[in-house]
Amino acid sequence: MGLIDADTAQPGLTVVTAQQTQGKGQRGRRWEDIPGQSVLMSIIITPEFGLDQQFTFNAVIACAIADTLTDLYEGWNVQIKWPNDIIINDKKAGGILIENVLRGSNWSYSVLGFGLNVLQNNFPLELPYATSLKIQSEINFNITDLYKELRRKILTKVYSAPDAMTVIKNYNELLFRKGEVQRFASNGHEWNARIVEALPNGQLMVQLEDGSITTYSHGSVTWVWQ
Repeated sequence: MGLIDADTAQPGLTVVTAQQTQGKGQRGRRWEDIPGQSVLMSIIITPEFGLDQQFTFNAVIACAIADTLTDLYEGWNVQIKWPNDIIINDKKAGGILIENVLRGSNWSYSVLGFGLNVLQNNFPLELPYATSLKIQSEINFNITDLYKELRRKILTKVYSAPDAMTVIKNYNELLFRKGEVQRFASNGHEWNARIVEALPNGQLMVQLEDGSITTYSHGSVTWVWQ
């Protein structure tokens, strides 16, 4: 963000680190990492999308990351948990945080932040649904090689993305627990709903237990891991 503010940012410029001391997650949460064991990267992108297609842009990136990991190891079932978490074999391996920079009515830049657990052997008890590439494969992947391949695939997909409908279709093909009953929570209340699909506006369409259809916006409900 400092490079953008100083007008020295270039599209595709990528910043990586071995350790984060103030890692950011969705909705103000912290992203925790162990030094040297994760992919921790930010890429500056100039979006070729309209402001009304921000979720399409997010979906392109999520699908690019999922495709990269699917190609990496055939024993993985790689999916996307709405809206921006990377799931391997039903557990969270990574998270995406996109921050947009608007200048007037122009969408000037996006900063794609991505964290991926790579070499961790275990996680704290309070994170029972976290995983790493090593846990899911018993392979010590080279983090530098991962940076390069993820960056290549993300930039290729972003600047050669198909039409929005195709992007959302691809995203829904990878949608975690699509067609299954998932538990959600809000304001101390929990309930079950069957996941139908993600919509182009970024909302999640679900079917409630009484058969009615409704939609959730990101941040309005909490995903309950079971």
